[in-house]
Amino acid sequence: MQLIGLLSLGFVAGLLSGLFGVGGGLVIVPALVLFFGMTQQSASGTSLVALLLPVGLLGVVEYYRSGIISMEKISIGLIIAVGLFAGAYFGAIIATHISNDLLRKAFAAFMGIVAIYLWFK
Repeated sequence: MQLIGLLSLGFVAGLLSGLFGVGGGLVIVPALVLFFGMTQQSASGTSLVALLLPVGLLGVVEYYRSGIISMEKISIGLIIAVGLFAGAYFGAIIATHISNDLLRKAFAAFMGIVAIYLWFK
């Protein structure tokens, strides 16, 4: 997997997290499955690595213990976390400079697009 793609995924997830409060389950997991060829379980475990502290630590330990994610997936998750860190900052800047109404409508549109895509995929 390419470093640029993973960092970009992290940035987009962070941006959307800063804007809408979403990231892992809604952005990272589907992207890892659809664009990086991971299984759903592996993508979930890798997403938890990216969100590791403090949210996903116990989940990561269990995925690793069960053999679903490897040290490679942990490394991938940590790369995504770098992008998340930066993206969340910029997403929060955008969110605080637009109206609540626009933010709510943008979030609804984003959720609708994801739902339609997953429905027909």
